Amino acid sequence: MIEITADMEAIIKQAILSFVATVNEDGTPNLSPKASLTVRNGVLYFADIASPRTILNLRRNPAVEINVVDIFQRRGYRVTGRGSILSPGNEEYLMIADWVRATNGPEYPVDHVVKIETTSITPLLSPAHVFAQPPRSQDEIRRTYYQKYTV
Repeated sequence: MIEITADMEAIIKQAILSFVATVNEDGTPNLSPKASLTVRNGVLYFADIASPRTILNLRRNPAVEINVVDIFQRRGYRVTGRGSILSPGNEEYLMIADWVRATNGPEYPVDHVVKIETTSITPLLSPAHVFAQPPRSQDEIRRTYYQKYTV
């Protein structure tokens, strides 16, 4: 399993929304937004709150890819790995379910928790980082996108 660094964890917390891709039965991609992606003890998890297709796909094929990008920093990470489905009663399931409910409210259903065994993590950088001449600092990029999104 690839280590989740402090920077990766910070991006996940700041971005809030991530996108999880799984493989449908016919081989086409299934992309599902997740606001429950989190890191605990160096391990990546997300909750199945309303993701029956994601869970069905992972039962058939555990391949998963996750993209998480902080829209203001214009950078993030692509995580590739294998998802294992944790059911209610599992200690790790309870840890994530408790966090989801504490964060969002007790009415949030957590049908399953998915634990990701990471096999690859690569940085994602927007052209704002790659092509700007002269290069801009992270603070300059953040200010630009705060203005762009009127934050």
